[in-house]
Amino acid sequence: MTNLIVKVFGDLKQHLNQTIVGQEIVIDQLLVALLAEGHVLLEGVPGTAKTSLMKTLACLIGAEFGRVQLTPDMLPSDIIGTSIYDLQNKNFTVKKGPIFTSLLLADEINRTPPKTQSALLEAMEERQVTLDGHTHKLPELFMVVATQNPVEFEGTYPLPEAQLDRFMLKILIGYPSGDAERQMLKNWQQGLYGKQAPRLDPVTTADEIISCRKSLDSVRVDDSILTYLMELVQKSRSISDLSLGASPRAALSWLAAAKAHAAIEGKDFVTPDNVKFVAEPVLRHRLILTAESELDGVTMSQVITNLLRQIPVPR
Repeated sequence: MTNLIVKVFGDLKQHLNQTIVGQEIVIDQLLVALLAEGHVLLEGVPGTAKTSLMKTLACLIGAEFGRVQLTPDMLPSDIIGTSIYDLQNKNFTVKKGPIFTSLLLADEINRTPPKTQSALLEAMEERQVTLDGHTHKLPELFMVVATQNPVEFEGTYPLPEAQLDRFMLKILIGYPSGDAERQMLKNWQQGLYGKQAPRLDPVTTADEIISCRKSLDSVRVDDSILTYLMELVQKSRSISDLSLGASPRAALSWLAAAKAHAAIEGKDFVTPDNVKFVAEPVLRHRLILTAESELDGVTMSQVITNLLRQIPVPR
């Protein structure tokens, strides 16, 4: 089954890199979350292809794609749906919201109030939605990618720690390099972007992605790797620069992401390099710097780098 993962995710990676140029690390991390059944918090300034990335991924999988633009006046029912009374039939019918899709892009999640943000919680954790006391299952492939704008914080509602912890990875998407941006301009000039761009054909299916997910159980994790991961998580809770360390859910997400990264690389076992590769996206939204550290200019990236240096790598 590892061969299937290598083929499926290798094809996805190749086609995504051809369309979204200059974002190789972002694409690698997004595919890790897709394989590991995780949700993603995608942060980047406007115009860095966050929406295009998700639309392209949905096309390549042949999966249903939904996008909801979150605003301050949005209600939970605008996301999950509601029951509407039918005067003709004299009964209630369920009108499903945009959350009933395979890949959901929740755009600018920090623009909407906490009550609406929390409407995503049950769906993200349980893969189901409750409407008027009735439970509705979501597609098996279901994945939420919520975007945040790292600038213009006026009028925003920062996500609470409990909700941030539900996202497996926080991926930062920045500006492409000069060469990548030049290639992007060439692609646009050739008609590969915009309304006239040809629609991408699927290179895999949702069923194949689900099969790949099930085969992750066969990826071996040595006891030394489990000990290494446990020591990293526990060490994060005693670092002086942090007021909040990694949670047990963070440890589970870290392990799942490391296994997914190993499988995409074609390995049937996890190495310390796999653990290190996903360390920043797994931890950066879960750890909290102390006020003193922030005033001293300490960054989360520095803290995570130092954390990885403090724990000996198993041989």
